[in-house]
Amino acid sequence: MRHFFRITLFLALFFVLVVHASAADPTVEQRLADLENYFRNTAPATSLVGSPGPGHNGWMMISTALVLFMTLPGLALFYGGLVRRKNVLSVLAQCLGLAGIVTVLWWSCGYSLSFSKGSPFLGGLDWSFLRGVTDVPNPDYGPWVSHNIYAMYQMMFAIITPALIVGAIAERMRFKALMVFCTAWMFVVYFPTAHMLWGADGWMNGLWNDNAAIKAIDFAGGIVVHITSGWSALILCILLGPRRGFGREPIPPHSMVLCLVGTGMLWFGWYGFNAGSAVAADRIASNAFVATTLSAGVGICVWGLLELVLRGKPSVLGLCSGAVAGLATITPASGFVTPSGAVVIGLLAGVSTFLACAKLKNALGYDDSLDTFGVHAVGGTAGTVMAGFLARADMNPNLLAERINRQSLWLEQIKAGGLIILLSVAATVVLYLIVDKTLGCRVSDEVEDQGLDQTEHGEEGYTH
Repeated sequence: MRHFFRITLFLALFFVLVVHASAADPTVEQRLADLENYFRNTAPATSLVGSPGPGHNGWMMISTALVLFMTLPGLALFYGGLVRRKNVLSVLAQCLGLAGIVTVLWWSCGYSLSFSKGSPFLGGLDWSFLRGVTDVPNPDYGPWVSHNIYAMYQMMFAIITPALIVGAIAERMRFKALMVFCTAWMFVVYFPTAHMLWGADGWMNGLWNDNAAIKAIDFAGGIVVHITSGWSALILCILLGPRRGFGREPIPPHSMVLCLVGTGMLWFGWYGFNAGSAVAADRIASNAFVATTLSAGVGICVWGLLELVLRGKPSVLGLCSGAVAGLATITPASGFVTPSGAVVIGLLAGVSTFLACAKLKNALGYDDSLDTFGVHAVGGTAGTVMAGFLARADMNPNLLAERINRQSLWLEQIKAGGLIILLSVAATVVLYLIVDKTLGCRVSDEVEDQGLDQTEHGEEGYTH
């Protein structure tokens, strides 16, 4: 009897284990379905749920490093070459300082305010201090990419955006005042804008939120990055006032070599900026890669040709400006347009930004030192609107969603861009007045004449 019970118990346990194993282990068909989902960048359905895909995850880690490379050293050298020798370190310090501050803000609450679910205008604090942001993918933002890698990728966008503002106020704003202004600006402008356009429940996220009031698209930051920074930069440089001697004496760049090197680094990093915004190594990423290349090249040609016709010779500064203009303008549309559409946007980028930098700035008399407004605001705004006209569902199947009306998409783009321009302008005025009243934003005339490297940092960029 005892052996009978033992045999019966053994058979029962064996039966349970066999049934459990057969129920838990996916079939060959299910495994193949998940493999197809991986290649299509759609969510896994069986045992791979919660597992990052090595290819997509690897591409996003590379893209994250590429976007950081855009700021450090790309933008820092681009801007550093364009200022006078006595101010080169001040520009580099401002870019590096903002990289540090934004990193801390992003960890503590910035990522959560931008991407966690909350109100349509701002996220909550569920992910503050990156709680719960692990290597497990968040399906709202990428079915095969670790959530913590996505958070770091987005942090690089948050770093470069206020750094772009540096170009408009170079050579005359106090380091401490800029750091305080940009810290407050991140909370008032960047975090809400990122949430509204890219957050899963964002007010303007037409690509993913069925309940979005304005169903706009912004593939890689035409609104979130270029419109916010560019329009804020314009207002800030006007309130700060022009550099001493502006319009009366030449203020030439001290090193076009550094500027050209920085331009190349920006172009190189921009592939992570645009193609990485697909959040996968897929067909959408490859389309964005192609569009980015074409628009940048066309921007160079347009600026060079316009300078050749109007001034008799193409300048290196003009060629660099054309490249960055093409890159900035294609950004919001890069994952949605055909190669020919990218060429059209590159043409528009070259003409519109050239006119803004060469004609509009002189006509209105504002001192946008390194043309942040002329390139990034004008380019980002033009690209945002053009995305509404040129976006194609055959380039990005996500545009087939019923929530998106492709016939009136251009109108949604104008609504979203216009509202963010108003937010950026109003916030900049208020924040500037507060910071200027408490800290003082502009350096003294004596400090400006001596240069910010020695007076603000006690160092020199060159010792020979």
